[in-house]
Amino acid sequence: MDKIAIIGLGLIGGSIGMALKQTNTPNLEIVGHDIEPRTNRAAVKRGAVDRIARRLSEAVEEANMVILATPLLNIRETMEIIADMLSPGCVVTDTGSTKEAVMTWAEEYLPDEVSFVGGHPMAGKETTGINAADPNLLRGSRYVVIPGRKATDEAVKAVLNLVTALGARPFFLDAFEHDSYAAAVSHLPLILSSALVTSTAKSASWRE
Repeated sequence: MDKIAIIGLGLIGGSIGMALKQTNTPNLEIVGHDIEPRTNRAAVKRGAVDRIARRLSEAVEEANMVILATPLLNIRETMEIIADMLSPGCVVTDTGSTKEAVMTWAEEYLPDEVSFVGGHPMAGKETTGINAADPNLLRGSRYVVIPGRKATDEAVKAVLNLVTALGARPFFLDAFEHDSYAAAVSHLPLILSSALVTSTAKSASWRE
């Protein structure tokens, strides 16, 4: 039996799990883990995972692939915790929106016998959380793939197979390229809109 562990069961992690479950792949077990108990219960109820692991060690034990779908700032700590728990040959990937930092953390914390392939599904919603998860969320979207320096060809193929199974289209990018594009297209508009609202709210006529 193949085992995929999804760490973080919010909008993206839940959507990935639901999409994988719909493929009805024989002998595939999807194990989920989230720090929020209510999220874990909802993930099982919504069919995003086959079962929940209460501890990270249980989630990643003997997993063929580990998908880190936590908030970006939790990825580093999660890598550090699971580093000694991963089986040799395991493929680790992520869904973080910033890639240079994540690739650096993978080099620093993950053992040599584990392959890291960075990923970023270019899809989302205005709502978040497991209750907003949708098995078709990633269908037709671009899915950025950035192999780590020590990633094997087999690991890259495994992540490409994952992307295809989700109905997304793989798109290879350099980590620096990805971050510069994401900053211009996604992060900069957010900063500008926030600055606009903040400056406007300081006006004496704000209420009107």
